[in-house]
Amino acid sequence: MRFTRLLLCLSLIALSASLSPAAEKPNFIFILADDLGYSDIGCYGGEIETPTLDSLASNGLRFTQFYNTARCWPTRGALLTGYYAQQIHRDALPEVPGGGQGVRQKWARLLPDFLKAAGYRSYHSGKWHVDGPVLAGGFDRSLDMRNQGNFFTAAGNSIDDKPVTVPADESGYYATIATADHAIECLKDHAAQHADRPFFHYIPFIAPHFPLHALPEDIAKYRDHYLSGWESMRVARHERQTRLGLVNTPLSALEPEVGPPYHFPDAFEKLGPGEIGRPLPWTDLTDTQQRFQATKMAIHAAMVDRMDQEIGRIVEQLKAMGQYENTVILFASDNGASAEIMVRNGGHDPTAEPGSAPTYLCLGPGFSSACNTPFRRHKTWVHEGGISTPLIVHWPQGISARGELRHTPAHVIDIVPTLLELAGIPKPETWEGEPIPTAPGHSLVPAFASDATIDRHSLWWLHEGNRAIRMGDWKLVAAEGEPWELYDLSTDRAEQKNLASAQPEKVKELAAAWEAQTAAFTELTRKTLADQPKPKGKGKDKGKGKGKANQK
Repeated sequence: MRFTRLLLCLSLIALSASLSPAAEKPNFIFILADDLGYSDIGCYGGEIETPTLDSLASNGLRFTQFYNTARCWPTRGALLTGYYAQQIHRDALPEVPGGGQGVRQKWARLLPDFLKAAGYRSYHSGKWHVDGPVLAGGFDRSLDMRNQGNFFTAAGNSIDDKPVTVPADESGYYATIATADHAIECLKDHAAQHADRPFFHYIPFIAPHFPLHALPEDIAKYRDHYLSGWESMRVARHERQTRLGLVNTPLSALEPEVGPPYHFPDAFEKLGPGEIGRPLPWTDLTDTQQRFQATKMAIHAAMVDRMDQEIGRIVEQLKAMGQYENTVILFASDNGASAEIMVRNGGHDPTAEPGSAPTYLCLGPGFSSACNTPFRRHKTWVHEGGISTPLIVHWPQGISARGELRHTPAHVIDIVPTLLELAGIPKPETWEGEPIPTAPGHSLVPAFASDATIDRHSLWWLHEGNRAIRMGDWKLVAAEGEPWELYDLSTDRAEQKNLASAQPEKVKELAAAWEAQTAAFTELTRKTLADQPKPKGKGKDKGKGKGKANQK
């Protein structure tokens, strides 16, 4: 214990020597995109116009090896609690069920509950997808975007956990703008009513999650941009990433045999002849298919572009209230870009303008592969393409670095300990008399000061049978039902050279570590298994039947 305290003191001394002094507790804004690929924003190699995020990056930090959980609700649970989702029943273990219907243990409190001890007010604007009501999680105000199937209506959403009433003549609504509107309203109210208190604002946009819905003027900017195909897009992004120093790896090969993670054969009938379920060579596609696929990517780009515009409005509000300099702004994505293809909610009208409310389009595996450049696979897989995300950290008053990269591997489980340290809050050891298990995350504060490596034993993943562990630069990974693959991420983050046959002892070592971690999580969660609701079918984002090799 004394050694741990000594290390903490030394860390804080080093931080204070290299960071600008903060006269007051910092505010926090965490912005989370949905289904955004690693290379989708400009400062991570993308061609989509994201000047706001690029500016935050050029005046702050970019983490090159930051990870999520490969799926929406596990990432959100891990982000807000600091635990792996499997530890808190928000994702399944081999012997313990869990997922979108799982209920956290009483000790698995959300970050706002702990921030209250230091006087913070907390706000939520956007998607929730965490168990329980928002305000019960410690937030003071909330816009809960429950309607995730139509970006052009507020129907189904909630304000402060109460359903909204939508006017009969509703018009001009767009979810991404509405998310920013609510965030700005909360910030204005905070400035007027609670200016003496710091705040935490969690802003999880739905964009660019399917359905691909965007404003016509935003789509027009990109309509013809992607007609050259996903191969040329991947090469261009990879070249920019290499020049920026973001990656040191060859570009992964396309995997034409890998299609959407869930099989919906009727979707292809509804979507028409332009839809395909494989990242085939672009020149093998018909003119109809090329136009259809390029249009989908244009809408995806428009959604990212609009999200950046709305983040810009939030940043301007921070400046107007004098809190820009002392607000820690963080930006990440909940998983990689998605290869899913389905038609849900109101269905798909093939005669309607693509991207409009009557349409239901998904990005699909071709351009998803490009959005995840330079990595393999997509959302739901735990290869690098499914779990790698940008992480931008911007704090003018507290971080002296401008435009620097941080290469330490890190994970969404690290956000809670990071913000608690910055707020000067020790995490309690009990909650309502119940011991709080040690959380697996590590504070990233030392990496704010320099490109320091956060010392940890491992990072661990499991989702729907896809499993992985990273120890140092070694990563062991396997898709569901497949044997372990071994990669040296120091030179091969694109996971192109499987070293499992050449390094059997390393495979054995990492596999044992993965099993040990899984066993520990299983022991923890079995204690509260009886408190879980009985399964009511699959999660909202899951399909019926897995057809990873059976798409059109």
